Amino acid sequence: METEIPAMLNARQALFPEERFTFHSARMRMMHVTPEELKNMDVQSDRCAAELIDARCDVLAYACLVAIMCQGPGYHRQSESRLSRVAEENGVPTPVISSAGALCEGIKAMGFRKVAILTPYMKPLTQQVATYIESEDIEVTDTLSLEVSDNLEVGRLDPMNLLEHVKRLDVSEADAVVLSACVQMPSLPAIQLVEDRLGKPVLSAAVATVYRILKTLDLKAEVRGAGYLLSGQF
Repeated sequence: METEIPAMLNARQALFPEERFTFHSARMRMMHVTPEELKNMDVQSDRCAAELIDARCDVLAYACLVAIMCQGPGYHRQSESRLSRVAEENGVPTPVISSAGALCEGIKAMGFRKVAILTPYMKPLTQQVATYIESEDIEVTDTLSLEVSDNLEVGRLDPMNLLEHVKRLDVSEADAVVLSACVQMPSLPAIQLVEDRLGKPVLSAAVATVYRILKTLDLKAEVRGAGYLLSGQF
C-alpha cells in the first residue's frame, strides 16, 4: 500500500504533469496472516479512518484484502459503509474504498468473469479469498498459494520471482490473472512482463485499488506499465 500505490500514482506525472498526490497512512497492527489476527486487525479500521480524516484526504482506501475477505461474502460493502459513517460523524465526509471491493470491481470493469489468482497466503486463506471472489459472480479457475504467514516476509518477497511462480498457475481457462491478491505482496515490476508473456490481462490488488482511487477522483484510469486495467480504456 505504501510503496506500489504511490509509485503508480506518481508515475502518472509523465502523462498528467499537473497532478500532485500526497499520501497519508494509519496502521492496523498484524504480524501473522492468520484468521484470528486478521479479525483483530479489522476492528482497528475505525480508529484508522478517524485518524486519517484529520488530513482531509480526498479518498480513503482500506488496503488489506484478506482482512476483508475472511470476514465473509460481501463484507467489503459493510466495511466501506461503516468507515464512511466514521468520517461523516467526525465532520469530514470522505469516499471510502477497499482493495477487496476494488479487485472484484476491476475484474468486472474489464468485462471478465474468470480469473486465476496467486496469493502469499496459506492455502485455507487462499480458499477463503477464492470463495469471496466467487460470491461476487467471478469464477476462480485456479489458485496458487506461496504459503508465507509472516506479514513482514510477505512484504519482502521478490516480485520478479512471480515470473516463475506464475508458471505453476493454470491460466488456460482464465480471462485474466491476479498476480498478487494481496496489497502487501510486491508485484508491480512483474505485472506488465507477465501480461506480455501470457498474452492475457494481468492485475493485482494494488493495481485494482489504484483503479478505484482514480475513478473515485474522476481521473482517467491510466498508468503506463501497470497492466490492462490501467491502460486508460476503462
